[in-house]
Amino acid sequence: MNIDRRTLLIGGGLGVGLIVGFAMRPRGLHGGLATKRGEQAFGNYIKIARDGRITVAVPQVETGQGVWTALPQIVADELGAAWETIAVEPAPLSGAYANPLGKDEGWPKHLRITADSTSVRGFEQPLREAAAVAREMLVGAAADRWSVKPQECDTGDGFVLNGGRTFTFGELAEEAAGRTPGSPRLRQSAKARLIGQPLQRLDGPAKSSGSLRFASDVRLPDMLFASVRLAPPGGRLRGYSGEAIKGAPGIRHVAARDQWVAVVADSWWAAERALKAADPIFSGTRDSRAIRSLFEDALANGDASDGFSRGDYDATVKGSRPLAATYYVAPSQHLGLEPVSATARASSSGIEVWTGAQAPGLAQSLASGAALYPMPVGEPAGRAMEPDAVPIAVELARELKRPVQVALSHGTSQNHDRVSPGALARMTALPATGGLTAAWQMSVTTADGLGSALRRLAGDRLSTTLESSALDGATPPYAIPNVRIQAINAALPFTAGYMRGSPQREFAFFTESFIDELARAAGMEPLAFRMSMLGQDARLARCLQGAARLAQWDGGGPGSTMGIAGCSAFGSHIGLVTSASIGDDQRVKVHRLVAAVDCGRVVNSSLVTQQIEAGLIWALAQASIPPPEWVAGMPRARPIGGIALPRIGDTPQIVVQVIRSSDAPGGISGLGTTVLAPAVANAIFAGTGKRMRSLPFDPMATA
Repeated sequence: MNIDRRTLLIGGGLGVGLIVGFAMRPRGLHGGLATKRGEQAFGNYIKIARDGRITVAVPQVETGQGVWTALPQIVADELGAAWETIAVEPAPLSGAYANPLGKDEGWPKHLRITADSTSVRGFEQPLREAAAVAREMLVGAAADRWSVKPQECDTGDGFVLNGGRTFTFGELAEEAAGRTPGSPRLRQSAKARLIGQPLQRLDGPAKSSGSLRFASDVRLPDMLFASVRLAPPGGRLRGYSGEAIKGAPGIRHVAARDQWVAVVADSWWAAERALKAADPIFSGTRDSRAIRSLFEDALANGDASDGFSRGDYDATVKGSRPLAATYYVAPSQHLGLEPVSATARASSSGIEVWTGAQAPGLAQSLASGAALYPMPVGEPAGRAMEPDAVPIAVELARELKRPVQVALSHGTSQNHDRVSPGALARMTALPATGGLTAAWQMSVTTADGLGSALRRLAGDRLSTTLESSALDGATPPYAIPNVRIQAINAALPFTAGYMRGSPQREFAFFTESFIDELARAAGMEPLAFRMSMLGQDARLARCLQGAARLAQWDGGGPGSTMGIAGCSAFGSHIGLVTSASIGDDQRVKVHRLVAAVDCGRVVNSSLVTQQIEAGLIWALAQASIPPPEWVAGMPRARPIGGIALPRIGDTPQIVVQVIRSSDAPGGISGLGTTVLAPAVANAIFAGTGKRMRSLPFDPMATA
């Protein structure tokens, strides 16, 4: 199989054509895309072929969130293209494709990263501008042919239009390429727009047929396969049985380092069997304490810093006894089906690497500056932020002078998962007159998952701190006059990393569960209690009201099976009403989920619904599956079938309402993960009187 080093094409568009971007030049547009014979580079984002096919170069990694559909849809809408002519390819690695929200997030300069639901939020404007420039150049070329003013022309369905006369984009491509770009206005008309429509996913057919290639699908001539075992945090390789490997069929090489040991063979299965027989032994730190006790010790004895403050909490609560509760979210695994893998090839011209990487520029630094080709990611929750197989694959390829694909087994991938850090929070609040809340404090101990991952990849190029990253979402959305958020950094014995929807997921659980407790203590209906304090967040209020109306909210009183929760995160807002109970097997059973979402301008309504549904189901799994045992700073591996993941029959009915909005687009891939747990916990309390303050849920351990 031949692998195109530059592109991974999802839908048509392999013709010779024009590449258009929005970088302004004296004549024509010139960008960083490589060109084939007959193509001309005019920028960074768009290629228009002579047959009318349009290819969009997408900077973001497709992890299942639909970004390879949403971003091309923005271009197609602004350009006036027909959707069936659109294709997508990964943009090349260059600073021109840095995430525009990186500075606001505190990420390294010029970082290309897919994280924190930033793709549409960050790239909508640059892509619209790129398409507007391309549209103006096409219209100008057509207007010259017709000897009319450009203002008398329009675009639609892949044509430039003037009365009854038309030219296809392909017919105009070469002529338009030589024009001087101007500063066009973005489209204002609402006619024939693609934005907001539930258009078919561009990656859907390839995924359905199995033809879409992920990192472990890469095949190169003369390639070998390697299985690897890694040392635990702070550990090193002590030894392995070389005798067990001798005579094993297909074995080509054994490599042992302080931090890993690898067996290379003609097939991955042969390498894995031999490595398992070799039984590598590593040193490691043993800590018999439960993970929660580490958080409790940090909360009791750690140095707290103020992450957020409003009003005067101490003066307000002085001489009173605020209501208090402690909530805990255990560190959680990604548990994706795609193993960690990378393929490397060494040649006289340098090193090439194929891998799934959500921060491909930083992954390239792990490969000693090799040419890196980011592949689609099959694990959607964030494990691909740190492609641990890359440096091992590079070292083996250099040593063996042959392409090598390294793939971690599912067990090794679990052992060395970069889990979400977890958090423990002590919540206190003082009711005010009329049942409202006068003061609110959260003292939370946690670690910085995404920041930790980026520090390992970027080193001292990163400016993110605990307060700015690990506390994102900690401030309640309610108009409480006196608020204080205190943070204690938890020193944890495991390696924490990036997780989809975190830490907003943890903080929504703390906040929305405790708000429910305050409402009950005040004798108020939970929705009315929230609404009384949401005067400054009308969009979240609409979501809560919309979900309640759609679910026929019954007030959540004693004996009800309904719970409610809301969250503002990633520039979007969501309200959720859940119907849940505890089954005869003493497990939480969720029957129905009704969500109302305001994510600003909707690019693709089907993608929004898909991502909210997927986030809710993923969060249900995270809230349901038992936590792993921990050994030497690693989660003990479990068979996929023995993890008690929710099955299709456990999937509740899900209803999603998307609220129309003209506000700027918000993120959605992590939004659905935030509200599931508190809404379920609040529903269980309504029906049973049991208050579940820990994730994952364990009804048997709840008072």
